[in-house]
Amino acid sequence: MKKINIGIIGAGRIGKIHADNILRFPNAKITAISDLFAGPELEAWAAERGIGIVTKNSDDIMSNPDIDAVFICSSTDTHVPLIKQAAQANKHIFCEKPVSMDISQTEEALEAVKAAGVKLQIGFNRRFDHNFKRVREHVQGGTIGEPHLIKITSRDPNPPGEDYIKVSGGLFMDMAIHDFDMARYLSGSEVEEVYAQGQVLVDPVFSKYGDIDTAIITLRFRNGALGVIDNSRKAVYGYDQRVEVFGSKGSVTVANDHPNSAVVSTAEGIVSDKPLHFFLERYNGAYVDETQQFIESLLNGKPLVVDGNDGLQAEKIALAAKLSVSLNRPVKLSEVHELRMTLA
Repeated sequence: MKKINIGIIGAGRIGKIHADNILRFPNAKITAISDLFAGPELEAWAAERGIGIVTKNSDDIMSNPDIDAVFICSSTDTHVPLIKQAAQANKHIFCEKPVSMDISQTEEALEAVKAAGVKLQIGFNRRFDHNFKRVREHVQGGTIGEPHLIKITSRDPNPPGEDYIKVSGGLFMDMAIHDFDMARYLSGSEVEEVYAQGQVLVDPVFSKYGDIDTAIITLRFRNGALGVIDNSRKAVYGYDQRVEVFGSKGSVTVANDHPNSAVVSTAEGIVSDKPLHFFLERYNGAYVDETQQFIESLLNGKPLVVDGNDGLQAEKIALAAKLSVSLNRPVKLSEVHELRMTLA
């Protein structure tokens, strides 16, 4: 059996999650893992998993001729140079979102990937969620007719800490970017215009970094459909992930996942469990499936479900939303580049 030899760059939480998921598949092997802070703890963790090479220098992975593909799980500011380096080394790439905070840099990375003829998958794991895949199937299959309205609710159970907030890129680039990709994925159409409103209602620390913690975003799609996304950094009842697509022949909705589906009804009221509280619980299966799809694409030549252009388009929507809040008006994606240069 042919195996894909993989190197992982970045051994934080998400890097280790990807590593454990890769190890589920007999047609993939982790040859090496790198992290700036690699030491005895990471070496022991890697040894338990049969990973032979642990290094502080990602160049050791890029220069290793036995490695076919890399998982880039390091900080966002490293993504573009690492993508370029991997492409030049003729290695396929899985990169966590976003590619960068600057769409010009993202475009440069995609050009390098195209020139090298390698594959680039972006970590939009929600495309692989069992619920959202079913919604996509019904929309694409015509079950609900032509899509008219897309509603996405995406609320985190707890806000991130200040150290994360100051480097996150803001709510639109860090959190809502998943929802922007999901809106494109479910609608089957490109976004043409964005109108966003945002507030700081959860924690004043967001204001310190020019960020927001609560937002409403309306989208106008090329096919005429309209979209509404609502975001909050804190939902006290759990991780709130709901979707509805309404069309000319009906609608399809997705409710929250719960630890169980039991509903207790008594004279005192009706009670059920709260939604799953953490993104790793809610999207555990999606993380596994995105890894499997990437590996199978490399082995069998199947097209990627999500590629570099999907990452770029989501970043453009995020930037349009940020500009919309600043300008207090709708922003067309066609004017994002000019506005960005004017307001820089």
